[in-house]
Amino acid sequence: MAFSPLNWFLGLFSLDIGIDLGTANTLVYVRGKGIVINEPSWVAVDKKTRRPLAIGSEAKELVGRTPTNIMAVRPLRDGVISEFEITEAMLRYFIDKAHEQSYVPIPRPRVVVGIPSGVTEVEKRAVYDATLAAGARDAYLIEEPMAAAIGAGLPIGEARGSMVLDIGGGTTEIAVFSMGGVVLSRSLRVAGDEMDEDIIQYARTKYNLAIGERMAERVKIDVGSAHSLPEERVAVLRGRNLVTGLPDSVEVSSIEIRGALAESTRTLVNLVKEAIDETPPEIIADLMETGVCLAGGVSQLQGLSERMQGEINMECWVAEDPLTCVARGAGYILDDLDNLARFLVGLERGSTQHS
Repeated sequence: MAFSPLNWFLGLFSLDIGIDLGTANTLVYVRGKGIVINEPSWVAVDKKTRRPLAIGSEAKELVGRTPTNIMAVRPLRDGVISEFEITEAMLRYFIDKAHEQSYVPIPRPRVVVGIPSGVTEVEKRAVYDATLAAGARDAYLIEEPMAAAIGAGLPIGEARGSMVLDIGGGTTEIAVFSMGGVVLSRSLRVAGDEMDEDIIQYARTKYNLAIGERMAERVKIDVGSAHSLPEERVAVLRGRNLVTGLPDSVEVSSIEIRGALAESTRTLVNLVKEAIDETPPEIIADLMETGVCLAGGVSQLQGLSERMQGEINMECWVAEDPLTCVARGAGYILDDLDNLARFLVGLERGSTQHS
């Protein structure tokens, strides 16, 4: 980007921000303020003009309730951009909202954005270009497992090994770190969305009940689990009876929902087992002391850490405020960019991440 005196001037008063651009939720960390935005990654658009009408929480409220001329979409799928212009509009909205109290007429911040590990150069470039188009004066990319590890406070710069399992809405990622580098990383497109779909399919198969994504997500949060609970609970599923076509509701137990989620949780456990199997023995010895850190929203699924711990014979612990780890890690980079820039992801073909 060519030098612009106006951008430089506006940049002096803009806030450095870290963004976790997630499939399910977008979180924004502002340097010196912490997490200031945590909203769903939903946008309501006019079908004809593709103009955004509502973004974030307001848009999610419209899911399943929109008139025929409006549709609610998630512009990211499996952690990557599927709708470029809509993602740009969403990013611009969140950048502007983060600056509401700063009195900057046109924000021009430096922005670090988390991206899934293993994405293609085209997908990296899409995030980079969308961030600049949304008003950033400098855009930087960081892989989400690295950002999650930094946000969780793992000693990734030290000689001893550490491991993070980041379970988001669209992707689950696992990475092993040592000496500031990634020893190995794996990505899987089984995460929170897949679990919601498991519950939707269970309700359809067992009870002939059609339920929506929001209902499935609510039940997953309320009574979903990966391990037996001290006290099993019940929840109510509400939707449309597929036989009568009329509204209906059924009461389900946490045991049933755990069964519905069994395949997805087994897949997550197997991912960790495979990563451990490929980890060098010396680092395994370190991990037996430090354990496996769980981050991301789905890491809060009841009993998941206990289930993991029982399966891999190693301590598993949930990071403090796991949902915000990636956004905080991305933001921390800008606190000490000179020393932490080595953790950022570059773009190929000689492009840099500086304007």
